[in-house]
Amino acid sequence: MNEDNDKRTGRSDPQPVTDGWARETLEKLAFAALTEERRSRRWRIAFRLAFLIVILAVIVSFEAGRVRATGPAGHFTALVRLTGTIRANGPASARAVDTALRAAFKAHPAGVILDADSPGGSPVQASDINAAIWRLRRRYPRIPIDTVVQDLCASGCYYVAVASDRIYANPASLVGSIGVLMDGFGYTGLMRKIGVTRRLLIAGRNKDFLDPFSPLTPAHRAFAETLLRQIHAQFIAAVRKGRGARLKPSPGLFSGLIWTGQGARALGLIDGFGTVGTVARHVFKAPHVVDFSPHRGLVARFADHFGATMSQAFAERFLAPMPRLQ
Repeated sequence: MNEDNDKRTGRSDPQPVTDGWARETLEKLAFAALTEERRSRRWRIAFRLAFLIVILAVIVSFEAGRVRATGPAGHFTALVRLTGTIRANGPASARAVDTALRAAFKAHPAGVILDADSPGGSPVQASDINAAIWRLRRRYPRIPIDTVVQDLCASGCYYVAVASDRIYANPASLVGSIGVLMDGFGYTGLMRKIGVTRRLLIAGRNKDFLDPFSPLTPAHRAFAETLLRQIHAQFIAAVRKGRGARLKPSPGLFSGLIWTGQGARALGLIDGFGTVGTVARHVFKAPHVVDFSPHRGLVARFADHFGATMSQAFAERFLAPMPRLQ
């Protein structure tokens, strides 16, 4: 009877359609919730792993720093590395190297080795490290400090090395470059070609000194050369103080030239040939070497390589030239 009535009225039962739509909707919602839960779980796991890695890195850094700071009991040689460009806010900065050297001397080793492999850098930082070594030599007169050159000890690096008691190198090492430079670029010709006009307002007639977008005037060139001569004279004085009578008279000694270890020995720039191992064993008679080198964590190294290095390189090459022992 109901079927006949439905046929007469033209109605059909909508229940199957409604149930299918609801079921499909619920399945979609359930699947989306499950997918979101899986995604959230993966992110939670990733964050937890990252957190554990950071904690482990901190623990390892702390333990390594503690070992370097104390050193083993007994007779040993302390090692401090001077690697890369000497500049502020870097691993070869005066603050970092001075801190490491003070820790090394405080541990009372048989001797300290400055393991040098650097092209030089900031004259201020190099001068500060030089002065720090002299202070430590006066404070700990019974603890010698020798520099061992790896591939390169040029300019600012040599400024540092001359403060040590003795300098050793490989016959093929490069040593010297006792000079100062200030470099940059001038863009005035390019600006004229592309039709760019420099709009620079200054208070003080020399405020545009060495501006790369303005012509280099004879007065500014002469003043810059005076600055370089003064820094060069300070460098030469430090070399004479450190090397003394060991230096052999040579016309090009302070001209900025660089020599192999063999040539440097003939000129008195170094005392002999040796490595970290041979100096520790045969000079200090303490073959066990403990590294007190400046330690930088992962975040600091990342910032140094990708942040400070790029910004400093840009500033040095394209903006304001600065004197460099390099």
